[in-house]
Amino acid sequence: LVKDYDCSIQYHPGKANVVADALSRKVRGDLMYVITQQSSLIQEFARMQLQAIYALPIAVSGSTSASVSAMQLQPTLRERIRQEQASDEFVRVMEAKVRVGGIEGFQLGADGALEFRGRIVVPKVEALRKEILSEAHTAPYLAHPGSTKMYHDLKGSFWWRGMKKDVAEFVKRCFICQQVKAEHQSPIGLLQPLPIPRWKWEKVTMDFVTGLPRSSEHHDAIWVVVDRLTK
Repeated sequence: LVKDYDCSIQYHPGKANVVADALSRKVRGDLMYVITQQSSLIQEFARMQLQAIYALPIAVSGSTSASVSAMQLQPTLRERIRQEQASDEFVRVMEAKVRVGGIEGFQLGADGALEFRGRIVVPKVEALRKEILSEAHTAPYLAHPGSTKMYHDLKGSFWWRGMKKDVAEFVKRCFICQQVKAEHQSPIGLLQPLPIPRWKWEKVTMDFVTGLPRSSEHHDAIWVVVDRLTK
């Protein structure tokens, strides 16, 4: 984004940056609730095999000292895909064929999820597919790959019918890619003016302006007719 600007980047030490944006600083919330609920909370964390990322001196018998500022638990992506497979018609048909006698390329994973040649089958759920595409394209460590590389990265783990086309459409609609990626299209030709008519009203152009506030006579559009010779 900065390639179009003539600018210089200078390093500013963090200790001298006393007016840094508050949103860029890690905030520790109120620990009172965690402290009062620490016994049952840490036991539950241990059961789920969760580890604290920031340690504070909170003494808890039989556990490490830790505090939690924010946490959101969600099923793994594979588990969510497996749950959505239960309501997908195509997946149910393929699962039935696999259980009866098998179908080439399809099999059931150890967790019961339908797979195609070792890749989990993503059901036709727009939000789920969009999340997968977004993670494979806009994640900070991926730097907006092109459609070919993005498809190569995804096809090793996921499969659905028309995935390559969906990847190409997703990259094509990416606003950041449209701004900063280099053009790979053929040069666009020059504008070709239309020939000037010889007589008035020989050729006219028409346009419709719609969606206007409705007038007292219940009109909400304008029909514009222009003579190309006299304008």
